[in-house]
Amino acid sequence: MNEELVAKITQLVMEKMNGNTEPQQVAEVQQNNSTLKILETPETSPTDGSNTLIKLYNNAPSREPINYDAPAYTNTQAKPFQFEVDSPSESVQAARKNTPARIGVGRAGTRPKTKTWLKFRLDHAAAVDAVYGEVSEELLQKLNVATVTTRVTDKEEYITRPDLGRRLSDESKEFIQANCKSNPQVQIIISNGLSASAIEENIMDVYLSLQQSLSNLNIEIGTTFYIDKGRVALMDEIGEILQPEVIVYLIGERPGLVSAESMSAYLCYKPRIGTVEAERMVISNIHKGGIPPLEAGAYLGTVVQRILQHKASGVALVEKES
Repeated sequence: MNEELVAKITQLVMEKMNGNTEPQQVAEVQQNNSTLKILETPETSPTDGSNTLIKLYNNAPSREPINYDAPAYTNTQAKPFQFEVDSPSESVQAARKNTPARIGVGRAGTRPKTKTWLKFRLDHAAAVDAVYGEVSEELLQKLNVATVTTRVTDKEEYITRPDLGRRLSDESKEFIQANCKSNPQVQIIISNGLSASAIEENIMDVYLSLQQSLSNLNIEIGTTFYIDKGRVALMDEIGEILQPEVIVYLIGERPGLVSAESMSAYLCYKPRIGTVEAERMVISNIHKGGIPPLEAGAYLGTVVQRILQHKASGVALVEKES
């Protein structure tokens, strides 16, 4: 833009500021062989002396004035968004009363709720601790039981080599032969199995209740001992060594996400190497949320009595009692 055009535009702006309100003025300025028209209209030339912009072209669109004081949006009460109803159906509520499983816990979109997810992580951590934990020496001293070992060397090997947990170490065999009573009616053995937490929480009540129950039934008890990292089938080798009529094996169950403190009691009549699983029987889910430990111990005494009476266990016992 040349100096002549700049001067002309400046003059027009100054005239507007000074209140010049002629109906219409057109200024033509030659620039590069073309004519630039600067147009003033009555709409853009107020008589009150106010400063406004001028239209530079005839076809410039007119605009409505903007009211900057008006609100940009209407402030209405927002409703809280919900993926689901707060209260589950009656059928879900009824199911919750009969199972500790995770049902009707809800979700946030396609994901579990934060509270549900944190509870899941907590239960999973408790299960891991149960597997890798150890039974305290203080508890074993209260029970007044000796400790023997299997052929397992560490926890990782115990998990990956179940066969080694089914056999006693050579030192343990010698110890049992030298220190435990042979040919008892009932031999009680204890092992952490896959949950040390189960033994810590339940063994005291179960063991004392079982002792009392067997004593009331005039059933002889052998020398109880504790097996570190034992498996269920280890009762077969112990049966070969001590020759008891019945073995009661109290062992920690594989932990789940409902309880990591559940214990089982396996019973078998004259277990020996080669005993099949159908000859064993089990009372499982022994913990405060399942079968109460004191009740389980008392009940185990009556089961032992039935085994001794019919000289059978497992499927054979069911057949003889039916």
